[in-house]
Amino acid sequence: MPLTRSNWLPGLLLTAALPAFAAEGPTYGPELQGFEYPYTVKHFAFQSQGKSLQMGYMDVAAHGKANGRSVVLMHGKNFCGATWETSIKALSDAGYRVIAPDQIGFCTSSKPEHYQYTFQQLASNTQQLLKALGIQKATLLGHSTGGMLATRYALQYPDQVEQLALVNPIGLEDWKAIGVPYRTVDQWYERELKVNAQGIHDYQRSTYYDGRWKPEFDRWVDMYAGLAKGPGKTQVAWNSALIYDMIFTQPVYYEFKDLKVPTLLLIGTADSTAINKDLASPEVKAKIGRYDELGKQVAKLIPQSTLVEFPGLGHAPQMEEPAQFHKALLDWLNKTNPVR
Repeated sequence: MPLTRSNWLPGLLLTAALPAFAAEGPTYGPELQGFEYPYTVKHFAFQSQGKSLQMGYMDVAAHGKANGRSVVLMHGKNFCGATWETSIKALSDAGYRVIAPDQIGFCTSSKPEHYQYTFQQLASNTQQLLKALGIQKATLLGHSTGGMLATRYALQYPDQVEQLALVNPIGLEDWKAIGVPYRTVDQWYERELKVNAQGIHDYQRSTYYDGRWKPEFDRWVDMYAGLAKGPGKTQVAWNSALIYDMIFTQPVYYEFKDLKVPTLLLIGTADSTAINKDLASPEVKAKIGRYDELGKQVAKLIPQSTLVEFPGLGHAPQMEEPAQFHKALLDWLNKTNPVR
């Protein structure tokens, strides 16, 4: 599989936004053209479902003394490889090679008009990338939806995964089985066409961060909103709708018991994320997205699990309190270091 460099240059860093996000704000191309990533973005060209696609990714070498190990970072639904910025630095400084791809349908990667989104397909795409990069085994670090994908990857390719770390993964419960109503792809599409910076900010502040906010989060809101309202907004919205349907209908919950690798759950307990929570009855809404309970419950299902909770932190502890998060992650990685 050929590896090709991106043909576009990143734009300027964004300045911190005001408390209310301007409607005119920045806009970005359909593959996030114009948004600056913290490291060089390359593109992996490959064939999938009869289409020529490309995955944007960062491949960051170890700084200092290399330990010969690789970590693959899997981003969340409303995030990108770029949002792993502090984690990439922490892992690279600790001697790891770090690969941070943008999955198909997201960020700097292709957004095909027709694509059957499954976690198995995204895992296969990522496996092709790693094979092309010469990586035979890796540690996976998945956040949010990326936690569902990392779990699927570890189930699909158990011999290629050394360790699995999940950061506030969604899918720690099966919403449809609990009584959360279904939203059709068409309904998701109409909803995604209306996405704007203020709405993203308000949702993330209330659901991800328990009503708190830090100025450094503004850049990531602008990233998401600028992509959603840019020149590729219809294809961005359509792919987003298909991905939401994948998340809701393809639970990994029932297979946590089948994981065969050491697994770390890194849980911000103030998180309340749950897909379609806004459609649920008051009774159902009150019992879903309870990460203060979900982490403990799922830790009992995973055979070789370790649970680290961050009391009071939200959906993205690696962004909210990077030093605290990375100490816990690196301590565990060193403790469970596989023998080569």
